[in-house]
Amino acid sequence: MSQSDEEFHKFIERADGQPVIAYWDEGEATSEYSQKTHKYDWHSHIRGQLWCVESGLVHVHTERGSWLLPPHRAGWMPPGEMHTVTLSGVMSGWGVFMTPEISRCMPDHPAVIGVSSLMRELVHRASSWPWDAELDEQQERILGVLIDEMRIATREPLHLPMPVDRRLLRIAHAVMENPQDNRSLEEWASWAGLSPRTLSRLFRAETALSFAQWRQQARLTRGLEQLADGTPVAAVADGLGYASTSAFIAMFRRSFGDSPARYFGQRAV
Repeated sequence: MSQSDEEFHKFIERADGQPVIAYWDEGEATSEYSQKTHKYDWHSHIRGQLWCVESGLVHVHTERGSWLLPPHRAGWMPPGEMHTVTLSGVMSGWGVFMTPEISRCMPDHPAVIGVSSLMRELVHRASSWPWDAELDEQQERILGVLIDEMRIATREPLHLPMPVDRRLLRIAHAVMENPQDNRSLEEWASWAGLSPRTLSRLFRAETALSFAQWRQQARLTRGLEQLADGTPVAAVADGLGYASTSAFIAMFRRSFGDSPARYFGQRAV
């Protein structure tokens, strides 16, 4: 960022001014984002935030659940949404802060979206604009295309919704701590003091997923974290309780349309 962090935070916490404020961070040693691990406690922004990491990892927790943002995907956080953020590794990336009015074109809940090369280059261009100046006609046209690119971007299934019921939360935390645990729904229900029917009904009501779907999503979340850290696919599959590496790769491909190697090697297209 060419302007000071203090100035930047002043502008992004205003609902007026430029509709979109873009930034670009190369992960220099002087940046606050270049620390090995940096945690931000619960907070929210007046503007909606879209950001993409090109190196490093971002873990986000909201009141709706949690997700991991791997490289070359963009995370979306609506205006006013409370969240915590953990940054791991030497960070580099880019993003935008959008006024509440412009944010209406985006989802009303946190999401992960795919990134096109056009979106990336438009943000790069916009990041050079002064934050306190009126946009000229050319900049307005560029901004319009950028907003369209963000609006039509593909949503990716990287969010893990969390149940509210304390008994379901106990099960959810146990699954997340030991994703290789292959106990059946009936066994988990007995462990938590629920009937299988109640467990099944409550999980779908509170997460919009069946228990089996939620457990698969929890395993995917853990698997993404490990793969992004460089853990071999075979070790990830074994640690998550899959019968074979090929079974894990098949599940991963069904969820994301690519093998783990291609998914993490893929950049903006």
